[in-house]
Amino acid sequence: MFQRRSRFAGVALVRGPLPLFGPAFVAAVAYIDPGNFATNITAGSRYGYLLVWVLVASNLMAMLIQYLSAKAGIATGRSLPELCRDHFPRRTTKGLWAQAELVAIATDLAEVLGGAIALQLLFDIPLLTGGLITAVVAFALLGLQSRGARPFEVVITGMLLVVLGGFLYSLVLGGVDTGAAAAGLTPRFEGTDTVLLATGMLGATVMPHVIYLHGALTQNRYERSTEKERLGLLRSQRVDVVAAMALAGLVNLAMLVVAAQVLSNLAEPVETIEAAHAGLAETLGPTAALLFALALLASGFAASGVGTLSGQVVMQGFLRRRIPLVVRRVVTLAPALVVIGAGVDPTQALVISQVILSFGIPFALIPLVMLTRRRDIMGALVNSRLTTAVAATVAAVICLLNVALIVLTFGGV
Repeated sequence: MFQRRSRFAGVALVRGPLPLFGPAFVAAVAYIDPGNFATNITAGSRYGYLLVWVLVASNLMAMLIQYLSAKAGIATGRSLPELCRDHFPRRTTKGLWAQAELVAIATDLAEVLGGAIALQLLFDIPLLTGGLITAVVAFALLGLQSRGARPFEVVITGMLLVVLGGFLYSLVLGGVDTGAAAAGLTPRFEGTDTVLLATGMLGATVMPHVIYLHGALTQNRYERSTEKERLGLLRSQRVDVVAAMALAGLVNLAMLVVAAQVLSNLAEPVETIEAAHAGLAETLGPTAALLFALALLASGFAASGVGTLSGQVVMQGFLRRRIPLVVRRVVTLAPALVVIGAGVDPTQALVISQVILSFGIPFALIPLVMLTRRRDIMGALVNSRLTTAVAATVAAVICLLNVALIVLTFGGV
């Protein structure tokens, strides 16, 4: 039994896990952002089912990492940036904040570009105008926060389901080669290009901004004054994380399967999101292409709103400062609009944004593992030795793969 905070009637009793769902579904949006569209479609169209195992491994890692972030918030009532500020030297905290702001800009670039591309596909709107529309919609989504956390979570979850629905339609029409999909669960590569792509898929899976955000999403929602209440809340949040990450994993898998089944046999190779849209229209019909564009639009809108919210959490946590959301939006949006206005190839810009994001992953993962292993911080919710060992291994693998991504990308392999 939990006591849930109510803005209308003080504290009410809540039974069962379902009323506690929500934070992980907001975080899950980052796992199906426009950058994932680019990497998953490229993987499926070029190499078929070969890299299915990468998505499965990525999803399992994501479940653990987001669970630890939620657990830290439940145990301490503080977000990861706040915990870093409390327990790390001031110079380290400022350094972490600076790189987190760079991550926020790269995140905005990917999401705004995704929304802009979708609007161009749907309505032939210029990319720059589409980017501005995406920013305005994202800001409107954040306005739902004034009504409490639940309306924002419901809308974001609804957009996640729009993305899922768009790809399930194409999945049903295109079919699945179950034998090839099963074979794709065996880890293997076919040349250095597949190593690079697999590294990009895995490196882009864990988004540092939602590692910072997830703990904050569990704050000020439910009474947890005793260890028993915190342990019970953690059990419910574990279900929330598994359900949300499984849904995000299903979306990513559907992206890859549709690309492998439908787009890999086209006369021209699929190198861009626009080409994927055209390929779906050619093979599965206009409805599939329309739903693909709507899924991309929902992804861009939702992920952009979540990215802006995480930016506020980062600044408030590391620096104890808040700035108006409009100012915050302008600061992180400006570089994205400059890139769009300069005429940079959208798909290439998405890839570059994922490389920039990879720089930020170690700075979120390593502190998360360090802090959740400390009993003086976590109390009864401290990680077990096994959890710490697994989390440290996951962090090391992801960090190494992101280093490889950077080296391979800029090394011209």
